[in-house]
Amino acid sequence: MSSISENHEVVMLCILLVFALVHSGLASFRDLGEKLIGERAFRVLFAGISLPLAVSAVVYFIDHRYDGVQLWQIQGIPGAHELVWLMSFISFFFLYPSTFNLLEVAAVDKPKMHMYETGIMRITRHPQMVGQFLWCIAHTLWVGNSFMLTTSFGLLAHHLYGVWNGDRRLAIRYGKAFEVVKNRTSIVPFAAILDGRQKLPEDYYKEFFRVPYFTILALTLGAYFAHPLLQAGSYHLNW
Repeated sequence: MSSISENHEVVMLCILLVFALVHSGLASFRDLGEKLIGERAFRVLFAGISLPLAVSAVVYFIDHRYDGVQLWQIQGIPGAHELVWLMSFISFFFLYPSTFNLLEVAAVDKPKMHMYETGIMRITRHPQMVGQFLWCIAHTLWVGNSFMLTTSFGLLAHHLYGVWNGDRRLAIRYGKAFEVVKNRTSIVPFAAILDGRQKLPEDYYKEFFRVPYFTILALTLGAYFAHPLLQAGSYHLNW
């Protein structure tokens, strides 16, 4: 990819495009793939192709995040770091709803295509998209250059496509049952709650007292403190 252009922003977009095509493409062919080779085998194939591409994108991003044209600088403003940290922290609770089924993620149990309406799904039907928006806004504010802006554009474009593609796949899989859930949930956070389509039970907060949310909490804090290690590893690869 680096040979495509000397412009790191162009290379970053190309890397994200390849990841998006492979990731969303395989997701779109999930039903057919599972019929041909089985649920577990398809999950292993999906992860085996997607994860190396994702790691490549992360490493390239870390190595070149301060390239490009500096557009603004907020790093010296009091409270800016705390705001960016809080937005990033919250973003991970939206980004990783798949941790609800760790055994399925690892293909120990047969992976299934789930349709949820509890927990974080009451806030938004597409938490990964919302989490990506929060993460991109936070990091774009903090880094403040054209490379970060370009990276955020690529990530958000992929996730917006994922909103449409995800709803399309659920509609094909579940039909009228998905339409019922769709009418009671929203893409925009809190929209269905505010307009009365999503009725919160009195003990709705208990839906968040689950092991997956505490797992996300631990992993998010771990990732924050592991930033120096991630950066050192990426610099060592020199991509």
